Amino acid sequence: MKKLSLILVTFFAFLMPLASVAQIYDPVQWSFSTESLGNNEFNVIFKADIEAGWHIYSQNLNGEGPIPTTFQFAEDSRYERIGDVMEGKAIVHFDNAFGIELNYFEKEAIFTQKVKVLGKKPVAVKGELEFMVCNDGMCLPPTQVEFDINLDGATIANTDAKEGDSLLSMILQAILWGLAALLTPCVFPMIPMTVSFFLHGSENKAAGRFKAIMYFIFIVLLYTLPIAIIIMVTWIFGGDSVTGDIFNWLSTHWIPNIIFFLVFMVFAASFFGAFEIVLPSSLVNKSDANSEKKGLAGVFFMALTLVLVSFACTGPIVGTVLIKSTSGEFWTPILTMFCYACTFALPFALFALFPSMLKNLPKSGGWLNTVKVILGFIEVALGFKFLSVADQTYHWHLLDREVYLGIWIVCFAMLGFYLLGKIRFKNDDPVESIGVGRLILSIIVFTFVVYMVPGMWGAPLKALSGYLPPQQTLDFDLKRINQENADKVIEYIQQNVKAVPAAQHEQQSSKPTAELCEAPRYDDIFHLPHGLKGYFDYEQALACAKAQNKPLYVDFTGHGCVNCREMEANVWSDPRVLKMLREDFIIVALYVDDKTRLPEEEWVMGGDGKMKKTIGRKYADFQITKFGTNAQPYYCLMGHNGELLHEPRAYNLDKDGFVQFLQEGLDNFKNGVSVRNINE
Repeated sequence: MKKLSLILVTFFAFLMPLASVAQIYDPVQWSFSTESLGNNEFNVIFKADIEAGWHIYSQNLNGEGPIPTTFQFAEDSRYERIGDVMEGKAIVHFDNAFGIELNYFEKEAIFTQKVKVLGKKPVAVKGELEFMVCNDGMCLPPTQVEFDINLDGATIANTDAKEGDSLLSMILQAILWGLAALLTPCVFPMIPMTVSFFLHGSENKAAGRFKAIMYFIFIVLLYTLPIAIIIMVTWIFGGDSVTGDIFNWLSTHWIPNIIFFLVFMVFAASFFGAFEIVLPSSLVNKSDANSEKKGLAGVFFMALTLVLVSFACTGPIVGTVLIKSTSGEFWTPILTMFCYACTFALPFALFALFPSMLKNLPKSGGWLNTVKVILGFIEVALGFKFLSVADQTYHWHLLDREVYLGIWIVCFAMLGFYLLGKIRFKNDDPVESIGVGRLILSIIVFTFVVYMVPGMWGAPLKALSGYLPPQQTLDFDLKRINQENADKVIEYIQQNVKAVPAAQHEQQSSKPTAELCEAPRYDDIFHLPHGLKGYFDYEQALACAKAQNKPLYVDFTGHGCVNCREMEANVWSDPRVLKMLREDFIIVALYVDDKTRLPEEEWVMGGDGKMKKTIGRKYADFQITKFGTNAQPYYCLMGHNGELLHEPRAYNLDKDGFVQFLQEGLDNFKNGVSVRNINE
């Protein structure tokens, strides 16, 4: 009987793959989303993810052939459709079987329908789409997909949503730093002390749980409340402008950046074992003595003692969290610090609530010092970011891209050798053999080092674009050198070859040109990425846009803007984006953090009643007063009279969305359509 059962199990196991093949195969997965454009207008986005080797067809097919992709919308008086369904750029291929050109999509296809909501009631865009999917050998029957896409929750404008993407990234980083802080030698040994405190002072379980929860709350407040009070006071008495100026000063002025750099180097040296950083013993002892009090006062002082004792290890981590979050809106540092504090405090609260969990923790030992040294190497690398910001803002040219990369390569290479036990520090235990954990970490670190090396010769290193100096600061950039040599050859030919056939000359002159109207101001200190040509002064760019009858592409950016560099490296580099920026727009990059002093006759009175005397202050005030935001990057497509051709766009690495943003702005410029005027 057992043998028969085994045979049956084997038989059905063999049939399972055959059964799965017999099921309906669907190589296309559809997803739906919405994008708010303001003024009750939305983009409804239909995205098809297509398996490799398969393709679906465009809406636009000529003659008899495959089934095109079509959309049918249910009638609804609460909204109206604006134009037809738009689609991305399709692949064009002449099909011998049908004798016509076929337009199709591989890997993914994005279709967009613009709608305007006419009432205030919740609106859902409903309907059905039909498509056919084929590969080189077969086609599946046409498939119908129903959609029901809700618009009532899409009340945030496009730019706000993208700023949310950047905020989410900072929150995730704050959580990771909170977890890293728990593994430092100053913090980890405090966990048993916390458990001992709560076991000693708990008269009953209910009171103990309440105190543990309050302990968590006190730790979070001690980290979050001071920065919240400072920010709120400056905002109440000075408004967005003053708060923005403070953040801008912290992020870009040489004084705080040099201080942060030195602080990070000092803490790194402490992590390496050169000396111990401790707060005044009287302050810690007084707090610890007060923790013996009964009731919530004792819990509060226990939390204060934890914060003070752990400062030697958490200080630079807290600084990293705060500085990385000061480039956003005024509440961004509060929220990121809150997330950091919650992550940091949660294990203490859990162990206070459930002391039995303590036995599952690893014992303190040499591994804690190893964690401390690893953090020291990371502190060195991150510390140079502050020096780099000051270097770019004030144009010192001390940390160009290859110098900065060289420091990082050496730093992380030494970290790799440390993990392999080839380097030892003062408080390290001898490493007789390395475990699997150290081996895996060393492989990851050396892989990272190998990834960075080609950047010394011009590789874009897109994954690090937000942390590195701009590509144009690299002295030995093979791509740029080749382009410059090509430009010199073309210039030589133009100067020395006189006879150019008339037809060829006419053909050349009819091509779109990237030539500017005049030499850009400040081109000795500012440069656009990817060889693009443009301006760095708004009035000069506007005059050229009028002369060439092109729309303006306004880029609010900054030397210390991490997300700006990521956008330039990952989105601007897309060939479609580069082509449109070169041919269809006049680019103007406005640096809101530059410290170059303007001539007195160019000083402007800001919206806060203060005179703006530098390039950065002038354009930071321009962005705040005209657009109501101080976050970068911020991209605006504008006409010649202050009209916005599209709702501005912020940080978003969606290349297709950016292409659509540019194309819609260009179409609106040609058709005389605008969303609003910044001068009204």
